[in-house]
This record gives sequence, structure tokens and C-alpha cells, in this order.
Amino acid sequence: MDDLQRRADAFAALADPGRLQIIDLLSIGDMSSSEIAAALGMKSNLVAFHANVLESRGIARRVRSESDGRRSYLQLIPEAFSALALGPRRVEGRVVFVCTANSARSQLAQAIWTTHSSIPAASAGTRPADRVNPGAVAAAARHGIPLEADATPRSFDEVARPGDFLISVCDHAHERMRGRDDVHWSIRDPARTGSIEAFDETVAELRSRIARVAPQLTAA
Repeated sequence: MDDLQRRADAFAALADPGRLQIIDLLSIGDMSSSEIAAALGMKSNLVAFHANVLESRGIARRVRSESDGRRSYLQLIPEAFSALALGPRRVEGRVVFVCTANSARSQLAQAIWTTHSSIPAASAGTRPADRVNPGAVAAAARHGIPLEADATPRSFDEVARPGDFLISVCDHAHERMRGRDDVHWSIRDPARTGSIEAFDETVAELRSRIARVAPQLTAA
């Protein structure tokens, strides 16, 4: 079966409230059909229908009781949910974070990335500033982010290489790049207000996004 279709079928199976209730029960332990019916107040024929769907989608399986061979238990297949995730995307070169000035968001993103992935990272700007924003430097120090002491804004044309995976982290850069970036994160510019809170929010959002995305990328 095509992987996309397999995942679609599995998600469709999980979309039913009754089946999701059964999944919740099975997440703790194995149960017989009669036990599921009693726990949920569900008719036995409906339990049997849902169990058949979960089994056919590779989400659950029946195991025969060692005590009473006429009885079986439904149990979750541990690998079923990890298999629903999209497979890792191969990166030929580096991960390059791009914003407008390369003075805050992209610099912080590059530094945070190094703590989550072995894939090399870089950063660049479509209109680089003269220096890294002091607010970004201070935020990095507050949050223990390994921002290089000699970090200097650089232009996108100077930094980008064939095979790089490009992530724009500001709307202006994304719109100027006109589709050259692989991924876009719409993150507000903390330098607009320059407040500590704005920079801390940027750090929090970058950390959250990178923690989710880093496992989805693998070096070629």
C-alpha cells in the first residue's frame, strides 16, 4: 500500500469518537471486547466493528487468551503511531535560516539548531544589518544559547549553497525569496519593540519549532 494512503486510512480510523475511546482504553492495557463494551457502555456488535477497523488498519491486534482459548484481547500495536509520522526528509547540505537583517531571528535559530541536530546550520539575511542586535545577544545569554561571540550578519547570496535546506523565519524574507525557501516560519521581529519580552518570546517559539522539525530532517 502506498505510504500516504496507509497513513490516511489510519488517521481516518482514528477520527471516529468511538474508536478513539477504545484507543484511550488500550493505551493503558489490553482488554477483551466484553470489557471494552462494559467500560464504554457500547453495544457488543459496535465494539466488534470498531475492533475490526482498528485491526485492519494495523493499529490494534487480537491476541488469544492463554487461559480461555475462546477469549481474545485487543491490544495496541506499539509501532502504529510512530509509523503515522512523516518519514525524515533528507538534507543534502546545511540548514540555513534566513530573515531580513540576519541580526536576530536567524542568528538565534542557527545557534538553537546546533543543540538539536548534527546537521550543520548557517544563517543569512536578504538585507543584512551591520551587526547582530544587542537584544539577541542578551537573549542568547539569558537562555544559555551558544550564539557565537563573533557572529556577523551576512547576505543570503553570500551564504547560500546548492543543496542547502532554506528556512525563512520572517515574512519579508519569505516574500522576497519568492519560493526559493523550502520552509517558512512566520515569526514576528522582536527588534520592532526591542523589549526583553519580545526577544524571550522569539526564543521560545524558535525552540519549539526547531524541537519539532529537527527530528524530521536527516543528513543525506
